[in-house]
Amino acid sequence: PPASQNNEQGSTLRDLLTTTAGKLRLGSTDAGIAFAPVYSTGTASGKSGRTMPNIIDDIIASVVENKIPPNRAPKINVKSEIKDEPKDDKKCIQDDCSKRYSDIQYSWICDKHVLWLRDHKNSNNWKLFKECWKQGRPVLVSGMHKKMNFSLWKAESISLDFGNQQADILNCKDSIISNTNVKEFWDGFEDVSKRQKVKNGETALLKLKDWPSGEDFKTMMPARYEDLLKSLPLPEYCSPEGKLNLASHLPGFFVRPDLGPRLCSAYGVAATKDHDIGTTNLHIEVSDVVNILVYVGIAKGNGVLSKSGVLKKLEEEDLDDLLRKRLKDSSELPGALWHIYAGKDADKIREFLQKIAKEQGLEVLPEHDPIRDQSWYVNKKLRQRLLEEYGVKTCTVIQFLGDAIILPAGALHQV
Repeated sequence: PPASQNNEQGSTLRDLLTTTAGKLRLGSTDAGIAFAPVYSTGTASGKSGRTMPNIIDDIIASVVENKIPPNRAPKINVKSEIKDEPKDDKKCIQDDCSKRYSDIQYSWICDKHVLWLRDHKNSNNWKLFKECWKQGRPVLVSGMHKKMNFSLWKAESISLDFGNQQADILNCKDSIISNTNVKEFWDGFEDVSKRQKVKNGETALLKLKDWPSGEDFKTMMPARYEDLLKSLPLPEYCSPEGKLNLASHLPGFFVRPDLGPRLCSAYGVAATKDHDIGTTNLHIEVSDVVNILVYVGIAKGNGVLSKSGVLKKLEEEDLDDLLRKRLKDSSELPGALWHIYAGKDADKIREFLQKIAKEQGLEVLPEHDPIRDQSWYVNKKLRQRLLEEYGVKTCTVIQFLGDAIILPAGALHQV
C-alpha cells in the first residue's frame, strides 16, 4: 500500500530502511535486529579498525544520517514505474509475445503454463525466456543432444570408463541405499536379465543418484563436463559464465547452493510391475535447475514393455496435444515423465499428502514434511484427487531425448 495508507510500510527501499532505522543500533547482536552485519569489524591480529566495509551497516548509517520523516509520502509514482512491464497475466504475455518474438520458434504447452522453445540454436531465445522466467514458469528447450558428442553419454561408454568406481545406488521402491560397484548398475541398464532382484523375485528399480556431482564431475569426467557446458541451453542464464546467471556472480561472502553439474541415471519404470512408483519423488530444489536428457536406453528382456506398450502407457497420461503429437513422431525418443507443480501450491500439496498419510494409517509427525522428506510419488489416482479436492492441477511433461527442462526454484516436481 502507498505510504499515505500505511506509514509503517514504505513503498521504496529508502522508506523501508527509514522506518526501521530508529530501532537499530549499529553492530547490535539483538535477536530483533533487522539487518545483521555482513562482516565483523575486528581483525585477526587484534588491531582496531575495519578490514572490509560493513555494507548493510553503511547503508543504514547513510539512511539514518539523511532520515526522511516517515509520514512524508514518497515522490515516486508507483504506477508510472511499472506501466511498461507486462502484466502478470497468461493471455497478456502470450498475445504480446506472438507479436514481439515472431522470429522465435516456440509454443505453449500444459495449458499455457510451460514455454517450449523448439529451436535451441536461435540466439534470441533468451529474450522470450526472460519474459516467461519473470512469471516463474518452467521452460522446455528441445534438440540439445544435436550439439553434444553422443558417444560420450552412452551407458556402455560410461560403464567402460568408470565401472570400477563405488557409488550409492538407490532402490526406488523401498528407498534402500547401498554402496556398490557402478558396473553392476550399468550392466543392467539395458539388459533386464542382469538387474538385481528383490526378495519377491521382482526386478529392482535402481537409481544412481547424483553421481558424480559438482567438482567430482569436473575432475572425473572432464571431456563430458566440457561437452555439457558447451551444450547448455540459454547460455546467458544457464552457463556458469552467463551474464544473467546470478548465482555464479554472487560475492564470495554468500554461501552458494550446489550448482552441480550432477549425473542422474535411473532404470525405467516400464520394466517393473508397479507403475505407480517413480525414480525421483516429489520435491523442491533450492535453486533454479536445468535438466538435460542426454541418453535414453532401450531395455530388453522378459516382462519389459515394447516401445508401443510404453507409448500406450504414456498416452494414458493427461497430456497436452502437442506432446501427444511428439509421441507419434518416430524421430522422437521419450525417456522421462515429469509432473510439475507451481510453488504457490506447495502448502495445499503438503496438506493433501498428510491427509492421505493419515488415511493410510501412517504416522504423521509434526517435524516431518512430506515434500522436504521426498517420501511421496503422487500416482495418477492421487493426482486426480488433488485436483478434485484442492483444485491443484498437475502439469505433465514428457521429456524426450535432448530435451532440457528448466525449472524455477520452488517448483515442485517428480520424475
